[in-house]
Amino acid sequence: MHILVAVADVYQALADATRRKILDELTERDGQTLFEICSRLAMKHGLTSSRQAVSQHLDVLEGAGLIVTRRVGRYKFHHFDREPLEHIADRWLKTDTKEIR
Repeated sequence: MHILVAVADVYQALADATRRKILDELTERDGQTLFEICSRLAMKHGLTSSRQAVSQHLDVLEGAGLIVTRRVGRYKFHHFDREPLEHIADRWLKTDTKEIR
């Protein structure tokens, strides 16, 4: 049951267009700070969300396991973790379906 909850969290996190754009930006350039993510969203996508709103989106992505963070001094860097997406893809792309339940 725990795996189903995690998969549901990933789907919920990906359901929002802003969160998908954040992941797009981290795919293009991994390890960004909140300020960098906000700047890129504004410049490339015309999104003028507040830092607080983007931070909340990052919290949802982190809760779903799609983002991991690391602190260096007072800076917090966000990294895209593709593993939850790989688990979802493997569910349907595996050749041996007996292992999947």
